[in-house]
Parts: sequence; C-alpha cells; structure tokens
Amino acid sequence: MQAMLDRSPFAHQYYSDAFATYETLVYTPGLHTALPNKSQTYSVEADNAELRHYLARLARRSRCFSRSLHALWRSVKLFVFAWNRRQLFKHEFPKVLAHVRDFIYP
Repeated sequence: MQAMLDRSPFAHQYYSDAFATYETLVYTPGLHTALPNKSQTYSVEADNAELRHYLARLARRSRCFSRSLHALWRSVKLFVFAWNRRQLFKHEFPKVLAHVRDFIYP
C-alpha cells in the first residue's frame, strides 16, 4: 500500500476509514485523518455511480474495465467537461431539464 500511496498525486489532506493498514502508512508531507466509519464516503460513491452510469467503459459488466488508460483518461476528461457545463447551466436555469450529452459540444 505504501508504494501505491507514493505513486499517487500529492494531497495536503488524506481521509480514510479506521482500517489498521491506513494508520501505518506515511503520508509525508500531507496529513492523514482516520474517520470512525464509512459514513463520509457517500459523495465519493455518488460520483463513482455517475461515472459508471454515463461512461460505458466503466459500467460493471465484469471485474475488468478498459485496458487503454489513455482512452479511459480521455473519456473521464470529456465527461467532467460536459458535467461541469451542465451544472453551471442548471444553476442558472434550474427549471430547464438538460442531459449531460447536451453539453459535450461548445
């Protein structure tokens, strides 16, 4: 686990549940906070569900997912672009229904 943490992007703050392995890792120079349970993971799980819903390559048909990291990266980047544009639109026009696919092209 330490090797994976060392390869991950730097963060100022790390959060996890109180699993014993997380307590033994070195988070230098960031800080680690162990939460008492998994109750704070709802937003992460919601984001994961959105990605699986909109990106077919992340759908859970099996344990495998796209083998092309570049294709996966481009798909997620496009989704985030369209999602953010949709969120801004919904903020400005809350009563107008809009789908993420409507915001792919500028």
